[in-house]
Amino acid sequence: MNLHANAALSLNKRRQLAARVVEDRWTLAEAARAAEVSVRTAQKWSSRFKAEGEAGLIDRSSAPCSCPHATPEDRVQAISALRRLRLTGAEIAEVLSMAETTVSGILKRIGMGRLGRLGLEPERRYERSRPGELVHVDVKKLGRIDQAGHRALGRGPGRHQGKGKHGWEFVHVCVDDATRLAYVEVLGDERAVTAIAFFRRALGFFASYGIKVERVMSDNGSCYRAKLHALCCHTLGIRHLFTRPYRPQTNGKAERFIRTMLDGWAYGAIYRSSSERTAALDGWLFTYNHRRRHRALGRKPPAARLSELNRNNLLGSYS
Repeated sequence: MNLHANAALSLNKRRQLAARVVEDRWTLAEAARAAEVSVRTAQKWSSRFKAEGEAGLIDRSSAPCSCPHATPEDRVQAISALRRLRLTGAEIAEVLSMAETTVSGILKRIGMGRLGRLGLEPERRYERSRPGELVHVDVKKLGRIDQAGHRALGRGPGRHQGKGKHGWEFVHVCVDDATRLAYVEVLGDERAVTAIAFFRRALGFFASYGIKVERVMSDNGSCYRAKLHALCCHTLGIRHLFTRPYRPQTNGKAERFIRTMLDGWAYGAIYRSSSERTAALDGWLFTYNHRRRHRALGRKPPAARLSELNRNNLLGSYS
């Protein structure tokens, strides 16, 4: 039994006090003096013991049995319904003409204090069982760096003297679905011929790890929709899958890798030029593939996951 932190009597002491009054016919004053508590406390425990037995000696909640000013249940349901439409607490308070603090308290009480994925389509996680069964490709644009920016010079944003744009660099990525092993290049554009050349080099990279690519998934970008790219996949005997339009979640492993890459490499250090940033890519990518622990892989790096899957597939072939 969990007693109140400031309880003066343990369960046994309460039982002894109540028994003296109810069964042994002690006066309340005598029982209170022996237990070193007030007469009021002695009366409380003896009365509960007489009415409820042992169950009456357990601590009760201090919350009131009723609250006349509590928010009606239909209003709570309305708050819940609006929250599922992803309205903020302030917006719900405005719609229902309620105090924002009241709405916030109700949202916390019913377990809807944080939006998260509330009201969104449930996540659909999947993972291929064999390395190379499916790889994901994508392209991320990064602005070129021609001189130190406000981060390197310690000044606020918006004070950069150069007014013109300096162009873009295109980071092509290819990620294996089963192992998360990744290959990345920084290229000058995202045309079909560039994407095809990158994909061929990515196949060579995966082949160096003993991975034969069977399928590739991409978004509906023009470089991937080009007939030349379809001809390349057909020639290589690789099936090309496309994501659902306006559904980047379908290619989620590439999207998540890009986010990790931006945090760890592109924006993870201060670079003086684009060439310096590109030169740092190989070191970061090796760390990602061989040392960085991946939560979705049981805290293993992709290379260790690859070895584990190869070992399991080898054992399965003998069984």
